[in-house]
Amino acid sequence: MKYTYLSFVIGEELYAVNVSKVLEVLEKQNISRVPNAPHYIKGIVNFRGDIVPVFESRDKFNLPERGDHSSYVIIVLDLSRDSEIFRIGAMVDRVKDVLEIDDRDIRAVPVMSKEFNSHFLHGIYKLQEKFILLLDVDKVFTEEEVNILSNVTEQE
Repeated sequence: MKYTYLSFVIGEELYAVNVSKVLEVLEKQNISRVPNAPHYIKGIVNFRGDIVPVFESRDKFNLPERGDHSSYVIIVLDLSRDSEIFRIGAMVDRVKDVLEIDDRDIRAVPVMSKEFNSHFLHGIYKLQEKFILLLDVDKVFTEEEVNILSNVTEQE
């Protein structure tokens, strides 16, 4: 079966998420900081009248920091947890393409070590000579992190 994915760039790497989880891509904008939020939460934005927490994908995935004047976009995503929908914005360098990917072309994530937690990766897709890491956005954040993110939006 084929599914549609939105691919994007963080640093030198390509990632993709199922478009069914993507609400919108926002251009760079002011993010209101929230005191005592985890380091990867950059703050909140107004999205269609809702308060949406925004996380820095580079921090969350342990990648090199983004420069203060670097460009970025925010991908607004719907996460599902215990039959609840939770909205979050992900800062990425840029959006690349919309891709149709057949399930048969998705490779399993190789086991690297016990310390490496790859549960948030749905699989790997090879496009020409590049690998695209397919994210399962519902598993990027732990239950504890989702609770923290919920508290960030409720405080505002």
